[in-house]
Amino acid sequence: MKNSPFYFRLFFSFLLFNFSFLITRAQWYDPEKVNKQAGEIYGQAIEEATDGKYAEAIRHLNEALMLDPKFVDVFLSRSNVYAVLKNYEASVTDFETAMKMDPVYSKTYLLPYSISLAGVGKFQQALDAVNEFLTNPKLNQQSIKAAGYRKSVYEFAVAYEKKHPANNYVFAPQNLGSNINTADLEYFPSLTIDGKKMIFNRRINNDEDFYESDLVNGVWSNAKPLGGKVNTNLNEGAQNISQDGQLLVFTGCNYPEGEGSCDLYYSVRTNTGWSEAHNLGTSVNTEFWESSPSLSPDKKDLYFSSNRPGGFGGKDIWVTHRLQNGKWSVPENMGEAVNTSGDEGCPFMHADNRSLYFNSNGHAGYGMTDLYVSRKVNDSSWTMAENLGYPINTIDDEGSLIIAADAKTAYYASDKSDSKGGLDLYTFQLREDVRPLKTLWVKGKVYDKKTKAGLPSAVELSDVKTRNPVSKIQTDEDGNYLLTLPVGKEYGFNVNRKGYLFYSDNFSLLDTNSDSIFTVDIPLQPIEAGASIVLKNIFFETKKYDLKPESTVELNKVVMLLNENPKLRIQIDGHTDNVGQDKDNLLLSKNRAETVVNYLAGKGISLQRLNYKGFGASKPVADNSTEKGKSLNRRTELSVISN
Repeated sequence: MKNSPFYFRLFFSFLLFNFSFLITRAQWYDPEKVNKQAGEIYGQAIEEATDGKYAEAIRHLNEALMLDPKFVDVFLSRSNVYAVLKNYEASVTDFETAMKMDPVYSKTYLLPYSISLAGVGKFQQALDAVNEFLTNPKLNQQSIKAAGYRKSVYEFAVAYEKKHPANNYVFAPQNLGSNINTADLEYFPSLTIDGKKMIFNRRINNDEDFYESDLVNGVWSNAKPLGGKVNTNLNEGAQNISQDGQLLVFTGCNYPEGEGSCDLYYSVRTNTGWSEAHNLGTSVNTEFWESSPSLSPDKKDLYFSSNRPGGFGGKDIWVTHRLQNGKWSVPENMGEAVNTSGDEGCPFMHADNRSLYFNSNGHAGYGMTDLYVSRKVNDSSWTMAENLGYPINTIDDEGSLIIAADAKTAYYASDKSDSKGGLDLYTFQLREDVRPLKTLWVKGKVYDKKTKAGLPSAVELSDVKTRNPVSKIQTDEDGNYLLTLPVGKEYGFNVNRKGYLFYSDNFSLLDTNSDSIFTVDIPLQPIEAGASIVLKNIFFETKKYDLKPESTVELNKVVMLLNENPKLRIQIDGHTDNVGQDKDNLLLSKNRAETVVNYLAGKGISLQRLNYKGFGASKPVADNSTEKGKSLNRRTELSVISN
């Protein structure tokens, strides 16, 4: 930890090393001539600070100043105690007071002064101070090396500020309050997609367990231990709850059946609470260290940190993929865009399934462990890690960060001055240029239209414009599903189950300010004569019967349906709204239906199995007096003739 006696001893040794040089060049201050009683109290304060007794040290330093207000060493030493306590504002004030009193004597303290300046975000002043420090021709190699490192850090910070102006961004973390935070340590938060349930870790007497809290009317409820069998007398470490709230993946350390010191485990939510832990198996876990899991929103990918061989050095971030049999693939290293020769950890994949946040001490940054984001380009390629910048990152260690589906509300653990004790959970608004995509979602239940029984089914999402698949999930055994919808795109939505007509829908989220959350319960129709569906993802040019390219995804679903059911005969029906002449609408609807049939025939489907008919505007399903009603009436239907 930064605030340990070790760091103070290093600083104090630095003072002693430079003392003999300074005293010969002092402008007026002479440490040998300070008030004797003040000097004795000062010596006691230094011993206390070295032992980590910072409150006592500050009290005695204050007493020494009362006896000798011009005791420059007291200001310099107190400034360091404040720095160790991360009270950088007070540290800078004391440094500058000492420098005003005797700039010559205080000049050799420019390096620690620069660190405190950086602690309050004054990076240009910090750079100026360390540059001045380096002009001293009598510095030893250790001081030169330390100053050179700090100089590179400050140069990074100054350059970052020029590239990413703050634009009135206010970083104001808010403590989540006494319903969540206690005198014990709280850390590693995770959220469900709706942002209404939080799971986090609490450590009591070195025992880590999971707790949960619900957001009710804007207030987090009193946290309670996670129900069921997942909490044990062993240590349950870093965890991540799936977006649908049904699966918990976590770190288990020193479990009897573990492959190494820390392995990845999962627990499933049941009617009686969370199940006992299940090891993810030897394809994921090794004799080395695995920790900090994060599930993709579709639960198909699992990101985690490990120090296993084959990486770039230290701890790297790896990803494993869920196979069709439910098991996990051999993990893949995330590559040099994410990993370095240093340590990378605490990955968090946002609900947009594109933005991966993590911490690292190997990428360029502010001096210790910083937070970064890398964006998915495709399944095997990622953008170079981007530092989240000050004041999210500081000169101290930064831990884990999660971001709600709204893409702006962030949560993290910190030991700020208003914490209830040690690490507490805080929330803040993320700076706009490092946000993920705002993400909405569609959820519901798939069931048999006749029996109303839930149907386990495949649910697929595709990008209408690119026709590329976005997500494919399997519902649970009761037919329940949840799919995330990053804004800015138009999505085609299909639900499939053998023996049933598929279901199609589309969601336009081109308006990035959209706040619509969709609940779609889906009655699947058994394949039988008379059953029909609307093909909602077949698109034509306005007033024409030319198929748009984005129609091919759904048309190929029809081809698949016909191939899987070789006796199936269908009819394609075309419908229009009531705009224009009836005869024109009738012809347009007929031509559109024929175009669909021709596409299917071109894919090898026998014309004997295909029929088509145009109905024009004669069978409306909505009011033609509204644009929404007209759009519903402009449709293509598939009906079963025989099976």
